[in-house]
Amino acid sequence: MTKLLEQAFDAARQLPPKEQDDIARAIMQLAGTGGGDPVALTPAERDAIANSKAAAARGEFATEEQVRAVWAKHGR
Repeated sequence: MTKLLEQAFDAARQLPPKEQDDIARAIMQLAGTGGGDPVALTPAERDAIANSKAAAARGEFATEEQVRAVWAKHGR
């Protein structure tokens, strides 16, 4: 196991069990070993996805400046 993966597991151990399970499913899916049952979306999540797809179909995307502002706000 690489040092980076060990660090990731150490960080994940500090999280609540549900978040650890979410990470485990993502890793298993990336590794091609499944990851369990799909996560059911709430109606609000389904609406948000539909709205995002509709905006993309209309060509409504964030500007480069808006993207930079989000990264600056969240420490990147």
